[in-house]
Amino acid sequence: MTRVKRGYIAKKRRKKILAFVSGSRGAHSTLFRAANQQKMRALVSAHRDRIKRKRDFRRLWITRINAASRANGFSYNKFIEFLYRRQFPTNRKTLAQIAVLNNNCISMMLANISSI
Repeated sequence: MTRVKRGYIAKKRRKKILAFVSGSRGAHSTLFRAANQQKMRALVSAHRDRIKRKRDFRRLWITRINAASRANGFSYNKFIEFLYRRQFPTNRKTLAQIAVLNNNCISMMLANISSI
């Protein structure tokens, strides 16, 4: 059987993986096998942390809404229940921005709760 030299496609694939991990330290940026493992690990971490970032921001928004509603004498739970009963079309991100930037608006909303 004749000798087969690997062509440019394999070299291109290895170059692409080494370029992906070029910022790593040590063998992870120079040796292909270590670089390939590093790339797989990086992609797994990136996927996991994208999901975690959504979770963390939701927790932050809930904390901000809770702080604004407690400053006006209500709990987060009662405030959200009021919004659902009134079918108020907004999300937690928007409510958190209102709570931080314009607390008077939250106060006016909560004033309506006490009148019910």
